[in-house]
Amino acid sequence: MGPFALSIVLAVVLLSLWKLVELIGRPYRSPLRVLPGPPNPSWLLGFFFAEEESDPRKMQEEWVETYGKNVVTLGLFRKSRLTTVDPRALNHVLLHSADYYKPEMARNALGHLLSNGILITEGDQHKQQRRIMNPAFGPAQIRDLTDIFIEKSLELRDVWTAQISGNGGSKRLNVTEGLSRMTLDVIGLAGFGYYFNALNENGERNELNLAFRTLFSAQPTWFHILQIFFPIFRVIPTSRTRQVNHARSIMHRIGMRLIKEKKDALISANPPDKRGMTTSEMHDRDLLSLLIRANLASDIPESQRLSDEDVLAQVPTFLVAGHETTSSAVTWCLFDLARTPQVQAKLREEALIMPTETPTMDELNSLPYLDFVIKETLRLHGPVIESARTAQKDDVIPLSEPYTDRSGEVKDYIKIAKGEDIMIPIIMINRWKHIWGEDAEEFKPERWVNPPEAIEGSPGIWSHMLTFLDGPRACIGYRFSLVEMKALLFTLLRTLEFSLAVPVEDIAIQQGIIARPMLAGEPEKGVQMPLIIKLYAPE
Repeated sequence: MGPFALSIVLAVVLLSLWKLVELIGRPYRSPLRVLPGPPNPSWLLGFFFAEEESDPRKMQEEWVETYGKNVVTLGLFRKSRLTTVDPRALNHVLLHSADYYKPEMARNALGHLLSNGILITEGDQHKQQRRIMNPAFGPAQIRDLTDIFIEKSLELRDVWTAQISGNGGSKRLNVTEGLSRMTLDVIGLAGFGYYFNALNENGERNELNLAFRTLFSAQPTWFHILQIFFPIFRVIPTSRTRQVNHARSIMHRIGMRLIKEKKDALISANPPDKRGMTTSEMHDRDLLSLLIRANLASDIPESQRLSDEDVLAQVPTFLVAGHETTSSAVTWCLFDLARTPQVQAKLREEALIMPTETPTMDELNSLPYLDFVIKETLRLHGPVIESARTAQKDDVIPLSEPYTDRSGEVKDYIKIAKGEDIMIPIIMINRWKHIWGEDAEEFKPERWVNPPEAIEGSPGIWSHMLTFLDGPRACIGYRFSLVEMKALLFTLLRTLEFSLAVPVEDIAIQQGIIARPMLAGEPEKGVQMPLIIKLYAPE
């Protein structure tokens, strides 16, 4: 072996040894090492796969009960992670979004499918996108979209009514499928004025519908997961990567066409002497039109406008954030209503008092029990189980309650190093008995008549819950989702009755970005929620 080759080998060996030493010593250098925590199940992988194989919420509850409100664990490659339920700590992390980004691996995973939409971007780019998009998600804009929610809810009701009418007035249906089709139609129309025709089972599926299904329906293999988390592997072609690339090219082409059409329509509808409108003067209907118009408003400096590619990146973001999350939440709501017939009857009674089947947003919001049911559903079944943030600098996180560290010292703060993660256990906190009482696991909409005082200090942009998070990165579309859910439940409950098709214990959760239902004995069949549906017959 020549001197040059020998030096290369030696350099590789030394680099590998240095990386190994760094890996071994990483937890011992972390300021989080003073926190209590459970023993890690894997030296190299920590709790990375343990959480995939078990119920993360139950695991987090056990940690908090055993070690306190602030727990340190190891993640992938021995990276220290802080799991906290301390409200002041959570507020600090969520409100200081410039100092705490979503983890890079999570952004890679989502960005591979969604491009650089508002769910992915951070820092100044996120602020820019958020500022332009905020007007499209205000109460007035959602009010204008409510008739779309009602129209598609009525269409789903009619589809299900036709299916059960041909089966003696009662039938077992997978409600997840129908709800998913309905919410896809809604986000197509309300999001960017596009007809997916997903509820029309006899209709021809359009190109964008097929591309969307291709992009988000297939279950990835381990190699595909490697490609998501480690972009270097994406240069290796597979049938799945070819499908994803083809679907993305279709979405890009159709998205750019929609943007051009809407910009052209805006320009033709506003002659040069009237194009200097401000964002407060804009009253377009679908979210993409509102976004484009706001982006061209005179009160937005040229340097802060979004490029067409940035606008385009919001299209798949609208699709995912406004589609699967709402359909999943309503699926779980129908499940809870099916196993609590007295709640279902009370909600139906309230809905039938309304003298119209096409209520406005304000009329939907005037129904108190419907509001309680929505709140209880999103407390128990928030679509996102947990979230995470990565510290962008060394920081000191304040606490509402002091803790005793491993050396016996009492502290009212936690030091965290740049690059370390904070886990935000959304569902665990939303179901925590310390806050919600001993009946925290039960579906009880009545609890919202007099909510527990303990929730007052909890973070959350809505109802003191973490379902939609909080701070500058809180869910921008939460009002959209709430009104769509209300429209669906109002419409369906006035005509249909729901009951369980399988025992409660047969329903399990498919772990993923969104918590979706499946049958414990049929995991190979994927997402499903079978319920018995029949026409409501007044006594």
